[in-house]
Amino acid sequence: MCTGKCSRCIGITLFPLATCAIVSNILLYFPNGQVLQLSEITDLVWFFHGILGAGILVILPAFMMLGAGGAGCCANRCGVSGYLCMLLSVVLAVLGFAGGAYCAVISSLGLIGGPLCDTGDGEYLYPFRNDTLEDNYLFNQTTWSICKEPENIILWNIVLFSILLAIGVIEAILCFIQVISGLTGFICGTCMRKRK
Repeated sequence: MCTGKCSRCIGITLFPLATCAIVSNILLYFPNGQVLQLSEITDLVWFFHGILGAGILVILPAFMMLGAGGAGCCANRCGVSGYLCMLLSVVLAVLGFAGGAYCAVISSLGLIGGPLCDTGDGEYLYPFRNDTLEDNYLFNQTTWSICKEPENIILWNIVLFSILLAIGVIEAILCFIQVISGLTGFICGTCMRKRK
């Protein structure tokens, strides 16, 4: 596949993924549509892994990938500016890879540690943070009843952190492919036909 076409396909794919990551991260602030006090929101949500990591840090290279795969200087490799354009595409793809990986790591920690919730005494705490992997709440749904407020907070967090984990992994893979493709295009040139 041409490096330009590969870049364009990856860039187009990254836009909806980044949008879903941003929306998922925002939804983590409002479990079941409830507005909570800042101190009642799970701490890992404040790392902005979906908004910043899998969102903004991936949208930037996606724009560049679309340019690299279009009819601009990257696709035509017109002299020094074409090489700089391809190199910038690679650098931004590395940034996108880092953003996707960051989102995947924070989402994994969010899934393992569990949500912040009220266990019935009016105090918000992390009831699952000290569990071993064998006793983890993810594998034992009977423990979910320990969280009284916000309602269905465990399911809410599991679904959204899982979505963010999947998006982060997919984005990291796509950006890594773009790094390889961009380096190939930088070293070997694209397969665009020279204009007559």
